[in-house]
Amino acid sequence: MADTKRAYSPENNGEAGAIVKKQRTDDGSVVVSAKQPKQGPQRTSGLLAPIMLLTGHAGEVFTCKFNPAGDVIASGSHDKHIFLWRTYGECENYMMLHGHKNAVLELHWTSDGERIVSASPDKSVRAWDAVTGEQVKKMAEHDNFVNSCCPLKRGPPLLVSGSDDGTAKLWDLRSKRSVHTLSEQYQVLAVAFGEEGDQVYTGGIENSIKVWDLRKVEVSMTLKGHSDTVTGLRVSPDGTHLLSNAMDNTLRAWDMRPYAPANRCVKVFTGHSHSFEKNPLKCDWSPDGTKVTCGSADRNVCIWDVASRRLLYKLPGHNGSVNEASFHPLEPIVASASSDKQLYLGELVL
Repeated sequence: MADTKRAYSPENNGEAGAIVKKQRTDDGSVVVSAKQPKQGPQRTSGLLAPIMLLTGHAGEVFTCKFNPAGDVIASGSHDKHIFLWRTYGECENYMMLHGHKNAVLELHWTSDGERIVSASPDKSVRAWDAVTGEQVKKMAEHDNFVNSCCPLKRGPPLLVSGSDDGTAKLWDLRSKRSVHTLSEQYQVLAVAFGEEGDQVYTGGIENSIKVWDLRKVEVSMTLKGHSDTVTGLRVSPDGTHLLSNAMDNTLRAWDMRPYAPANRCVKVFTGHSHSFEKNPLKCDWSPDGTKVTCGSADRNVCIWDVASRRLLYKLPGHNGSVNEASFHPLEPIVASASSDKQLYLGELVL
């Protein structure tokens, strides 16, 4: 005769522990044995669960970013709103920023975490107080959709924006008007600031990336290699490389250090896809620069190892195009924004 029960103890806070079995032998003695239950994967982050689903947007979610401290995530949607969510606990949606008259296509936190900047087809770039939720500046000099924006990582409060009007504009949040206008022949879909603040990168339907020297206000270099529209640009954490995503279904890393070889494209990553939707899918680096990720129309979150170019993760779950994936600044967590109106926070297994 066997008697099986679940053992509990103060050490495991009342949670189910070992399975204890008592077996009586033929001579009447009792043999006690214990078997530990199978353990799940070891947790690697402070998330409440390995996967957290964030719902509440009324339209496609195009962009999402963690703040520098990693305890808040901001998301921008076709519903014209920016939502702020707690990263930890129940991922509470605790604030909504409203003012845009059209979708929010891209947003970023300033390096001090005090402001959020956002770009919209309503022809404006806006700056928001991340504590109060108030709009602190509206920049509305573009003549067409504003597709992208990017603040300077360190230094003065500068911002660059890219628009369908064929210009990238440089803004100083302390000034009323734009500081410089960088004119191109075609629509600008993606912009990024160089590490030192003396360069701006722009990409669009020309299939190439232009490097602008802000001291001379002219193009100093053109990066060629993509065969379709460039939709996302992101500078590496150490400022030495530029990551670009394009509708040719490639993600590329470019060596932007001085005196780098003429062919600056050093890595090509594949495995994700664009579709007929032509959404401006964005890309990101992990905080240590060893991994990259980007959106994908096939509904998966793709993450690659930079050194080997190997596709490490292809994470399912979304029911629509993944428009942006962003890494947490401190922990192995990735956030994803999708056309299914939802966001996921996923814990990566190291």
